[in-house]
Amino acid sequence: QVQLLESGGGLVQTGDSLKLSCVVSGRTFSNVAMGWFRQAPGKEREFVASISWSGGRTYYADSVKARFTISRDNGKNTVYLQMNSLKPEDTAVYYCAGGSLSELLSSYDYWGQGTQVTVSS
Repeated sequence: QVQLLESGGGLVQTGDSLKLSCVVSGRTFSNVAMGWFRQAPGKEREFVASISWSGGRTYYADSVKARFTISRDNGKNTVYLQMNSLKPEDTAVYYCAGGSLSELLSSYDYWGQGTQVTVSS
């Protein structure tokens, strides 16, 4: 059984940084693309960032480009999301997902339970 476990969320102030982690267990991690998505209250889940299995390709939503960085350590079965210059509009539950490299939710087969990020103004 594949499991994805996110951690690192919390309550921060505008301009602060957070680093989210997602550990994958139960299957081979190194040949799976990974993504981060987020869902704010009353809104649909949206794409944040994705990374290819090798880490050589990364993609970002325009709203987080130049502030967030996705990375992965295949030796640790872990994908990260470094979030800098956080804004109140970044407040959401953040989910990691494993599947095919894409911005589409439907391309990902495995999902974590999410970690809450709250940015106060």
